Amino acid sequence: MAKTLRTPSAHVDSWYSQTAHAAPEHPRLQGRETADVVILGAGLTGLSAALELAEAGLSVIIVEARRVGWGASGRNGGQVIFGYGCDQAKIAALVGIEASRVLFSWSVEGVQLVQQRLHQHGIDADWREGHAHVAIKPRHLDELKAWQDDLASNYTYPVQWWDRDRLQAQLPSPRYLGALYDPRSGHLHPLNYTLGLARAAVAAGVRIFENSPVLSLVRGGRPILRTADGEAEGSFCVLAGNALVHGIAPELDDKIMPVGTYVGATEPLGEERAADLIRNGMAVADINWALDYFRLSRDHRLLFGGRASYSTLPPPNLAGTLARRMTRVFPQLAGVRFDSVWGGLVDISFNRAPHWGRLGDKVYFAQGFSGHGVAATGLAGRVIAEAIRGQASRLDAYARIPHANFPGGRALRTPMLVAAMAWFKLRDALW
Repeated sequence: MAKTLRTPSAHVDSWYSQTAHAAPEHPRLQGRETADVVILGAGLTGLSAALELAEAGLSVIIVEARRVGWGASGRNGGQVIFGYGCDQAKIAALVGIEASRVLFSWSVEGVQLVQQRLHQHGIDADWREGHAHVAIKPRHLDELKAWQDDLASNYTYPVQWWDRDRLQAQLPSPRYLGALYDPRSGHLHPLNYTLGLARAAVAAGVRIFENSPVLSLVRGGRPILRTADGEAEGSFCVLAGNALVHGIAPELDDKIMPVGTYVGATEPLGEERAADLIRNGMAVADINWALDYFRLSRDHRLLFGGRASYSTLPPPNLAGTLARRMTRVFPQLAGVRFDSVWGGLVDISFNRAPHWGRLGDKVYFAQGFSGHGVAATGLAGRVIAEAIRGQASRLDAYARIPHANFPGGRALRTPMLVAAMAWFKLRDALW
């Protein structure tokens, strides 16, 4: 399998970039370019919106600071699951049960959209079906069963309850007591998926400019994205930079918090040994506040993630930290090394609900995916594209979700969240 191009602005080194399909390097933005829609960010949200708009006949420009998929879209855990960053009960409390049901159904559409695009555009991204949320403690069993009841009774979404014996048959780890299993969710290689969407967008007529950090947004009748060497002007603008954008639209900055999250790829385990870890090939995540998540790769490695950092500073000895967490799940992997470890920033909103909407009538945005974005980003792009084309009812439904600023302002909000995270980690450990 070909590797990505190696340039000074190439993707962050990871197992994903090491196994990515070859992709063209797009030019820098120089001079003045115009289109119907200009988009900041060539990640999953921006590419999804661009593809939808181009297929509807609109001209689209994407301006990307680094490379396609350089941020969270190309570095995440790869899990494609229903719902949002907060549980559905939180959304019901914010907007009411009827609106919550509609929003949930759209989240399921987001999962289906990923699979549809993989098939429609011939994207090879190692898709595997199946995802399990697993319980570590007795209280987790109660939480998972309550969640299963809520999904069935309020959202007509059936998931399977697996007791310890049934879970052990597929995931022989001593750490877990039971699971909710969803055969309709799954996992994939996120960078190859993102690169595949870019290829499809370009084939539909989208122009992508890489290595072109946006310095400012000029609002008005025709918004303009300005870089050091050029500008892109459109009838509409979409802001899809998420955790990596500050100062372009200051009213959005305090609504999200960048959080570091980290993943590692073990050395190759061999087909038989890897298959015995997760016998049905599903992705797995526990339900601790500081959760672990993991899955197998096509080349028989374990991809293991966790250890979120609210300070955004990578933990010391990241490989050692991930190895300790991994061997709590799989003691039989003691001594197995990580060939690659990496991290990046995800954007969380204060209530962990999606923050999508518009600024005035020309600038649209989507942020606040809260670590739950592979499916939701694609949906966000579609919903924003619908609104630009005059069908705004779905975007309006998301815009009705209330969002507060993070407390403490720029000076204090990070230390406050670090302290809060310490409390939740203690809760995970003791209760």
